[in-house]
Formats: sequence, structure tokens, C-alpha cells
Amino acid sequence: MLQLVLASTSSYRQTLLEKLQLPFVTAAPQTDESPLAGETASALVQRLASAKALTLAGRFPQHLIIGSDQVCVIDDLIVGKPHNYANAMKQLQQASGQCVTFYTGLALLNTATNSLSCLCETFDVYFRALSEAEIDGYLTREQPWNCAGSFKSEGLGITLFDRLSGRDPNTLIGLPLIALTQMLIEQGVNPLLYAE
Repeated sequence: MLQLVLASTSSYRQTLLEKLQLPFVTAAPQTDESPLAGETASALVQRLASAKALTLAGRFPQHLIIGSDQVCVIDDLIVGKPHNYANAMKQLQQASGQCVTFYTGLALLNTATNSLSCLCETFDVYFRALSEAEIDGYLTREQPWNCAGSFKSEGLGITLFDRLSGRDPNTLIGLPLIALTQMLIEQGVNPLLYAE
């Protein structure tokens, strides 16, 4: 089996990938994550997921490299990580009472055959109407500065929602495991048939 490389230093993505019980290493991709003019959310996350995998190809020549990227769209605007309290407050105020769509790009690069698979998985989050005090309480306690959309659904962020809708709940955290499993099987790696 070709060794897996996760092109990310995100602890959230690492924890998700561990669910598949396959050995993997992580490496930090050097990628400019700026959107291109007129680029759609779907195109952006697929381009960045692919770029993250491709930047590591030279270091890992006989590997399967997993790249992933995520943004959310609020009121037709692409929103990324807030990085600070003020931006997170603004994002959650915009999301209050709205349906917010998350776009997660997933790429799998086989550097032995130079084949690249890429897709975009979406997930809808329906926020309940939130007061400024609730948003402040949430941000003060969880500080989700590195999370697209300003929340951690696997933590206290679940209290912000009315409902969730999507194929794979892991997509919301940043790594669509159902789609990834299908990609891995196509490359001859089946988590259920792997033996150490």
C-alpha cells in the first residue's frame, strides 16, 4: 500500500483521518490561499485542495497525498477563517437565522502514477436566530479563530444551529471521509481490508 500523506497541519483533519485507521504522516503545504477574481467557492476549494497535494509531490514521490480546503458562503459571499474576535462576531451575526453553505474541496494525488482526483462536497448549516450576547458567549468560550464560519460544530458550536443537512457530517469539520474512502478504494486502499 502506498503511504498516505495528509497535506495539512490541522489537528481537526488529523483527528478525522484517524477514523479510517490507516497509517499516515502529515506535512505542511506551502500554498497561497487567496481566491482568484470571480472564482466560485466550489472552484476555489478544489483548486486549493489540489494545490496543497501537488506542492508536496516532490517530497513524497511514491505516496497518496490528501489535500483539503474549506470555505463557507454567507449571503453569496465567500467567507474563510475569521482569525480574530471582531471578524468572528461579524461572521456569526451575518449567519444568524440564515442557511450557510460550506464548500469543502478534497483532492487525492497518487504520486506513483501522477493521477489526481478532486471534488467539492457541500454541507448546509441552518443557524438559529442568535443574540449578540449568545455570540459573545460562544466566541469567548470556544475562540474559533481558525475555523471557516467561526464555529466548531464538534464542540459548543453545535448550540448555534437549528439543523444540519449534508451527506457526510465530517465534511463540516473539514475532511469528507465518505468521499475520501471512495477515492482511496479507487487507488487500491480499502480501510476495511487494511491489515498492519
